[in-house]
Amino acid sequence: MHLQPVARRSVPDEVYDQLLGELMAGDMAAGERLPSERRLAEVLGVSRPAVREALQRLSHAGYVEVRQGDTTTVRDFRRHGGLDLLPRLLVVGGRIDLTVARSILEARAYVGPRIAQLAAERRGAKLAKPLQQAVEALESDLDPVARQRAALDYWQVLVDGADSIAFRLMFNSMRAAYLPLIDALAPVMSAEVDQIDTYRRIAEAVTSGDGGTARDRAAQLLTSATDALTSMIDTLQEDPS
Repeated sequence: MHLQPVARRSVPDEVYDQLLGELMAGDMAAGERLPSERRLAEVLGVSRPAVREALQRLSHAGYVEVRQGDTTTVRDFRRHGGLDLLPRLLVVGGRIDLTVARSILEARAYVGPRIAQLAAERRGAKLAKPLQQAVEALESDLDPVARQRAALDYWQVLVDGADSIAFRLMFNSMRAAYLPLIDALAPVMSAEVDQIDTYRRIAEAVTSGDGGTARDRAAQLLTSATDALTSMIDTLQEDPS
């Protein structure tokens, strides 16, 4: 284990972050026991109540199982974790996990068109003004990074219109994973975010209530960057040097 003393006392959030980081790093396998509360408190330099609260949070999230008698067992986060883990999984030790990146792209390519369809069917013309503003922002932002942010705002409108808490949480997690990499991804994402006319055509389909057309146009938009990024991932995995 590579736990470090916590800078301040009674900081269960920091204890939680360190312990979760250890679990996700794979240093402790599923079924393995964590050190006792007393030992963790000594290593981290915090109070036992802070450790206990952090362990309870890990237990409620499904990452560990706390049993009677101060025994805490690691669970497989891949089977029990939620979408909130995506940002942590995508960048590990300062490096992008290409397998995780590919899975996010695959999910995005499938979910995005469905979000556009639902937005058209559930909100339709009510999204006309916010979508128009989002398209205008895309058109006016010539900086590659700023245009990516404008594209995220555009999708934010569609996600709101889809009125699906599951898709909302998925979008939030994907955005949280994406934002730290937004500068590095600018050259590749330009293939998508520069298609202003396609964004406009999606908006037209959504506001007219044509869910099928909105879905198809969104799929067309997302395919370009998805293909470019997956191709880049294939190259990197073949030659990691």
